[in-house]
Amino acid sequence: MPPQGQSPPSWVLEESDAATDDKDVAVPVPPSAEKRKLDIVWRNVILFLLLHTGAVYGGYLFFTKAMWATKFFAIFLYLCSGLGITAGAHRLWAHKSYKARLPLRILLTLFNTMAFQDSVLDWARDHRMHHKYSETDADPHNATRGFFFSHVGWLLVRKHPQIKAKGHTIDMSDLCSDPVLRFQKKYYLTLMPIFCFILPTYIPTLWGESLWNAYFVAAIFRYCYVLNVTWLVNSAAHKWGDRPYDKNINPVETKPVSLVVFGEGFHNYHHVFPWDYKTAELGGYSLNITKLFIDTMAKIGWAYDLKSVSPDIVEKRVKRTGDGSHEVWGWDDKDVPPEQKAAATIINPEKTE
Repeated sequence: MPPQGQSPPSWVLEESDAATDDKDVAVPVPPSAEKRKLDIVWRNVILFLLLHTGAVYGGYLFFTKAMWATKFFAIFLYLCSGLGITAGAHRLWAHKSYKARLPLRILLTLFNTMAFQDSVLDWARDHRMHHKYSETDADPHNATRGFFFSHVGWLLVRKHPQIKAKGHTIDMSDLCSDPVLRFQKKYYLTLMPIFCFILPTYIPTLWGESLWNAYFVAAIFRYCYVLNVTWLVNSAAHKWGDRPYDKNINPVETKPVSLVVFGEGFHNYHHVFPWDYKTAELGGYSLNITKLFIDTMAKIGWAYDLKSVSPDIVEKRVKRTGDGSHEVWGWDDKDVPPEQKAAATIINPEKTE
């Protein structure tokens, strides 16, 4: 529902005939959003208030009443449902940054259904729209309309007419041709309650947890937590941080978001190079659990054709449009020994002769 943008859950009232494109197009970013009349959907407001109230209570039970096995189970479901968004709907299907064999596509579709942020087809559609028309009225969660709007407010009001107007020309045939995604879309309203709420509530009772605790901890609290950390990619990752790859766009690099959303917070990089399966320049796993997952799947043969960007291309882009915060501009003749600069793979040409 982003993350990271992402589609609203099925119970959120929306105009569902908008579509998206899988090609990123440079769109001018307005300096600020004009004031717009908001057509509030009060049904959604009430539902989200009830959900978050239940989640706060579930969080209280998580820390005070739930059994340890239930807590670990809730964390496990958080990891699975999170990967259903980051490794599945986002990196695999929305951007096609790698390919997956049938077992992995089924697994990620299951994880995605558990996350309850609408079907992969709908999520990827909105996310492609977000990239193609980023920070315009055709962007479902246009960040120029403020933090609250880009975080959750876009789900509480009717979509801007531009989303529907721009969506009709978008081709989604590449994803519609996948029988796994068609199956999920067709039976979503049956599968989603089972994997998001019913099984997470029932399974903890097998080790003696109360039905009450299981429901509010493993189902409601876990679900709402995943929603909000995913939304941070739409809001915080478009507001607070550096722009080392392109200073002319809103998305930023924010490590705290990457920590809770499995590597999705390196957003300035991602909007510049959306086809990179890492969604980041970083090669390590400390803040990019999704990369670790995809790399593991590649080792067992379930993932293949992983796309990445060469360091040379990244360096050229940093020098051309970056804001100066990248390490390529970080060399200081007073502090760096000559032999270290000579051995470096990326050197600021303005600092060396």
